[in-house]
Amino acid sequence: MKIGSDSLYAEMQKMAIGANSPIQNDVMGIPSQSIPKVENPTQAKFGQLLSDAINNVNDLGYESKHKTTQFELGDQSVSLADVMIAKGKAGIAFEATIQVRNKVIEAYDKIINMPV
Repeated sequence: MKIGSDSLYAEMQKMAIGANSPIQNDVMGIPSQSIPKVENPTQAKFGQLLSDAINNVNDLGYESKHKTTQFELGDQSVSLADVMIAKGKAGIAFEATIQVRNKVIEAYDKIINMPV
């Protein structure tokens, strides 16, 4: 079976028109008025989740810098191990953020280069 881009596009247009019409056909014998509309709860919170993740990475960087400064000034409550652990956490979090960014850019490039 060969699926052409024209037939796929036509099918998507039919689905879009059907989704915008106020009265839709029955879905599996269930009238469309009785089907509850379910919203994706994570969709509205994605921006907040992303912002929180970036702020967390930023906070780890500031914590690492603060502990390094305390250790350099001779604060006895901060050991070299604490400084190294804080630097390690900040480094891992930053690298993970860079990898996520790279994957998002890669996905965006793939979508942009898709034939229409």
